[in-house]
Amino acid sequence: MEAINVGLVGITGYAGMELARLLAVHPSMRLVMACSRAESGKRLGEYYPFLEKLPGCDVRISQFTPEEVKEKCDLVFLAVPAGKAMQMAPKLLKAGVRVIDFSADFRLQDKAVYEEWYALPHEAKELLAEAVYGLPELYADKIAKARLIANPGCYPTSIILGLTAACKHDLISSKNILIDSKSGTTGAGRKPNLPTLFCEVADNFRAYGLVRHRHTPEIEQEISKLLATPVTLQFTPHLVPMNRGILSTIYAELKDPAMTAEKVWELYHETWKEAPWVRVLPLGKLPETRFVRGTMFCDIGLALDKRTKRLIIVSVIDNLCRGAAGQAVANANLICHRPMDEGLSHTAPLV
Repeated sequence: MEAINVGLVGITGYAGMELARLLAVHPSMRLVMACSRAESGKRLGEYYPFLEKLPGCDVRISQFTPEEVKEKCDLVFLAVPAGKAMQMAPKLLKAGVRVIDFSADFRLQDKAVYEEWYALPHEAKELLAEAVYGLPELYADKIAKARLIANPGCYPTSIILGLTAACKHDLISSKNILIDSKSGTTGAGRKPNLPTLFCEVADNFRAYGLVRHRHTPEIEQEISKLLATPVTLQFTPHLVPMNRGILSTIYAELKDPAMTAEKVWELYHETWKEAPWVRVLPLGKLPETRFVRGTMFCDIGLALDKRTKRLIIVSVIDNLCRGAAGQAVANANLICHRPMDEGLSHTAPLV
């Protein structure tokens, strides 16, 4: 089968680094273009030595131009900040190139909500209705027919997958959903920033983004669809001293006070039994970030508190693979009519 030529715009961040790692061993996709203004002119293998002698290592990093993308690529990944993708995507789509965007520019379907939470005017509002939210477990059929994918945020991926079964089986109230999430420091990006320096993060643990974290409306949008009613929820993220991984603890009120933990587990198992990357752990076991590191897995643990009548869901993912680059590759596989898990079935070391 002829190789699928792909480009990566924005190689310097952690998500771009992880994507380069995955594409280097992908059996069908060939990285033929890598863009960065700051690193233009370097070989990709020079910038990322772990790629040396792997496919794509000799690609010369260049500055982004739609003309080069059109000439070389069937599909392009945009690993750029919010506000940049909305400027690039229309030109690429017009040139006939399919786009997978890592930023939030096309995740929120309501222009006003985007502008409120990101404090940016949306310059490509005509594409919001077309963009498909790239969570394969929920939207695989739509993704396969799309030309513009909004790759989900890392926190939302862990939370939406954690809540899906409870929503689909009408187990929980739409009121008073509380979410407490912890992330490794790669979630804050690679750009030097005082709060994420080693001495600020090591031997420390702190909350951030209270009441105004930008992933909140994205989570509310998707949970509202699952529950078929508008949802307002409480989301609080925390930064923990580890490189990668997200653990989300979700508290939701049960509709039926007589519901048992065993029945909840059965419904979760039924929901996800055919999903290759969602693992529902046995009752009494809780997930850990180290067991999903470098993989596409979302591990889910469940507990039922009879005293408070709450369902407690613990969901873990790797924020860089499942929460960013790996999910983008899964979406690219679907768009290109390849098996969804192609190039993503490897496991990673625990330490």
